[in-house]
Amino acid sequence: MKEGFRQSMAWLHTWTGLLVGWVLFFVFVTGAFGYVNSEVSRWMRPELPMVGAPPAAKTLLPAAEKWLRAQAGDAERWYIFLPGRRGETQLEAAWQAWPKTGEDYGAYTRATIDPATGLEDKGRVRETGGGDDLYAMHYALRYMPYDWGIRIVGVCAMFMLVAILSGIVTHKKIFKDFFTFRPAKGQRSWLDAHNLLSVTSLPFHLMITWSGLIFFLYTYMPVPIDTLYPDGPSRDRFYEQVYGREDSDKDVKPLAATAPIAPMLAQAERAWGAGRIARLTVEHPGRADARVDIAAHTLTTLSRSGPKLSFDGVTGARLPDEGEKSTATADFSLALLAVHEGHFAGPVLRALYVLSGLGGAAMIATGLLLWSTKRKAKLAKASKLPFGILLVDILNLGTIIGLPIGVAAYFWANRLIPAMMEGRAAWEIHALFLTWGACFLYAIWRPVPKAWVEMTGAAIAAFALIPVVNLLTTDRHLGVSLPAGDWTLAGIDLGAIGIALLFAHMLGIQIRKRRAAASVPAIARARQVEAVPA
Repeated sequence: MKEGFRQSMAWLHTWTGLLVGWVLFFVFVTGAFGYVNSEVSRWMRPELPMVGAPPAAKTLLPAAEKWLRAQAGDAERWYIFLPGRRGETQLEAAWQAWPKTGEDYGAYTRATIDPATGLEDKGRVRETGGGDDLYAMHYALRYMPYDWGIRIVGVCAMFMLVAILSGIVTHKKIFKDFFTFRPAKGQRSWLDAHNLLSVTSLPFHLMITWSGLIFFLYTYMPVPIDTLYPDGPSRDRFYEQVYGREDSDKDVKPLAATAPIAPMLAQAERAWGAGRIARLTVEHPGRADARVDIAAHTLTTLSRSGPKLSFDGVTGARLPDEGEKSTATADFSLALLAVHEGHFAGPVLRALYVLSGLGGAAMIATGLLLWSTKRKAKLAKASKLPFGILLVDILNLGTIIGLPIGVAAYFWANRLIPAMMEGRAAWEIHALFLTWGACFLYAIWRPVPKAWVEMTGAAIAAFALIPVVNLLTTDRHLGVSLPAGDWTLAGIDLGAIGIALLFAHMLGIQIRKRRAAASVPAIARARQVEAVPA
């Protein structure tokens, strides 16, 4: 009975993993880049200055405040983002308009500000989606409505959670699998690699899958809220009660001059020290209920935002701490989001997040390859493979090798598309998907065994040449970034070289395997000759 249950779990594990494996591979690869989204965005804007000690916040604030007062005096909310954390070197300002009737949020505008002039820094920094576009794709996909994307990813995440739990049941020797890997054993090696990758990062896989489902809980299961809170205003009360959010649909207060922000900034710096200010938010600027929130960088706490000081936007007086308004649900939600996205992680822990994400992609890839290898072994004597296995082979090749080549093309496009071309950020993404699509066509056109070798070689070249393209097109290459100690820029180039070396190792394995397979008939023929009587 126990073995029968385990076998049924093995069947469930196999098919839940296979049906959504290619989408999950895409989610894990793009999600891994999400952990270094700021670093990727910085690399993709080589016009920005090299990393150094950022200017004092008090020297940057007047420029951003001047721009916001001129451009967005009637906005609902202002934001000022100061440089400092994770290699950020630019001063940015943003504003959010009052929402129109029927909208949840108003239009959002963000711009890079020149501290010297107080004007928007146009025409100098190239337009790019950077790491943020890669991050967004891992939960909302691309080229489809947002709601469709998150629902498709949600279904796939649920399948993965089932696959993980059924896999735990299936592998009764789970701890032994942690120490077992037998190379050059064909199907056995794929199974060992899949088990090893699964067990090594099992806590990460469970956390990342479950927390990802929790974030969109009310989108995936809207019926309870729609039943208890049937209309818009009533639904807002749900978020107030559960998350402690204030209703943003209050009556607009009369006009009143907003106090200078510099004295409030000085108080925050006295409380936390210079260089700790991350963001300033002004609620309802130019109104009688204006409020200024100043937030510090956070590096070690399970919270999306760091410590915060609040001020009356009209008088400039410090407001009492309102931490008591936070609910247990809101605290748990923020902590879960921080763990999922690694907001609290320093450089070493962030690198482990990236490796765990790529390890998750490798776990999925080995599982997909194991499915194909196992079934082809059973049909070794068949003259022709079934269409289903051929289809899985093409999907495996086009996704496992084709998607990384597409990601490399995204970095190439950032350097090769004219810097001031209109709509270039969209074309960077188009380059990724066009290249990925071309890889699928190549996988269909060429025999799969040859295509694996050839496309793996293409992946090596695609990533190894990223630092070369960077050298030929910018002055932010390794010869400059390494001596300057700018590890944000250098890390992306070195990471590309590391990925190229990984694909080179894969290519070496494939070549050795093909040579071994080619030598088998010759050995068999020699043995037949020796067996013939004299």
